[in-house]
Amino acid sequence: MHDLGTGFGYLLKGHRWMARHGRHYGFGLIPGLITLVLYVAALVALALWGEDFVSWATPFADDWSSPWQGLFRGFLTAVLFVLALLLSVLTFTAVTLLIGQPFYETLSEKVDRDVSPDGTAPESGLPLWRELWISARDSLRILVRALLWGVLLFALGFVPFIGQTVIPVIGFFVTGFFLTEELTAVALQRRGIDLRARLTLLRSRKALIWGFGTPLGISFLVPFVAVFLMPGAVAGATMMARELLGEETEGDDTQAGPESVDQ
Repeated sequence: MHDLGTGFGYLLKGHRWMARHGRHYGFGLIPGLITLVLYVAALVALALWGEDFVSWATPFADDWSSPWQGLFRGFLTAVLFVLALLLSVLTFTAVTLLIGQPFYETLSEKVDRDVSPDGTAPESGLPLWRELWISARDSLRILVRALLWGVLLFALGFVPFIGQTVIPVIGFFVTGFFLTEELTAVALQRRGIDLRARLTLLRSRKALIWGFGTPLGISFLVPFVAVFLMPGAVAGATMMARELLGEETEGDDTQAGPESVDQ
């Protein structure tokens, strides 16, 4: 229970850090706004033409009598849209981080320097194209894992009682874990820690990860909220990554740092 509270505390610390460094907030919003426009466009297109797509994909139902044809295709259209929404929640962070790699890399470094006792931040030493390639490759691997979990949980959702009570709760915890992996990857990848090692590290402190990522994942279900929470989430994930690695952090984040005057 202590780790759950600590994880949530890092989420709050990240947003307090952003509030104290307001100059960087607008900078951190840009990737989320770009991703939001792309996702909204895709979901609107699906809402407009999803039924046509389902009809095209199920030619075997063309000769079915009413109302079975309408019920079958209506059900598939609803399933397709629900899966798209779930996939949007699971992938929004990954896509935003990929688009905003240079933005969030800079933001994460500033957080590291601000809370580090010696005012320094680890650097990967890799060229930007190499960092983007590693980020895209790892995000795809995480996406596959998240998609498999999503399909499994969706199927289990049809189990009476359990599907309407236990499964949604498990879904939020799974979403929180993968969101946190993507967010901490900004700081951990800069330290040369690969995906396998990152997953092992996060699994060793699951309660801490759930305390950070689960409330964040729930808040991401509210339209547009994810865009405004991303900068603070990256800041909080950077601080939490330092704890996971046992790195010393100077004081509390409410203390004035070297960039506090940048508001």
